[in-house]
Amino acid sequence: MDGVADDGRSMRDRMLAGEPYVFDASLDADTRRCRRLLHLINTAAPDRDDERDALLGELLGRFGEGSNIRPPFRCEYGFQIEVGARTFANFGLLCLDVARITVGDDVQIGPNVQLLTATHPLEPEARRDKWESAEPIAIGDNVWLGGGVIVCPGATIGADTVVGAGAVVTRDLPAGVLAVGNPARVVRSIRVDGSA
Repeated sequence: MDGVADDGRSMRDRMLAGEPYVFDASLDADTRRCRRLLHLINTAAPDRDDERDALLGELLGRFGEGSNIRPPFRCEYGFQIEVGARTFANFGLLCLDVARITVGDDVQIGPNVQLLTATHPLEPEARRDKWESAEPIAIGDNVWLGGGVIVCPGATIGADTVVGAGAVVTRDLPAGVLAVGNPARVVRSIRVDGSA
């Protein structure tokens, strides 16, 4: 694990290309930067919202105007996360952003939600050798993720969808539906005009 794959690229380059990689020194600077900024974000004084928001803007790939992420917030890299405008994330958001996480505008994220792009091989030898990969997560505009929702690697959630508390999203959900359970399943449509 010297940081260079057989094709001459770093493990960081492989990770960013969405290919299997092994965590090594080529990712050290990214993780240290992220941990430093998260420390500042999560320990900012309550009357320092503007300072915290500026730090989130520095950490994340995009942090939309009027958005709010309540501490504690945890992620691996930060720059792989894009948050749209007017989005609110309650306490305890966890983003394993090995692959890109895209959150739309006007999204409501309940407490202790987990957005998990990272995945590991099923084969024991490759897993023992610490290979991993990731699949991106996309959350559409005006989605509401209830408390404790887990979104698994590769899932896309369509605009205006509501995911009930504690649900585990293992596959794509269409726009404008209510989904609940483990695994999350669609239980009904939600009309776009706001009525049920």
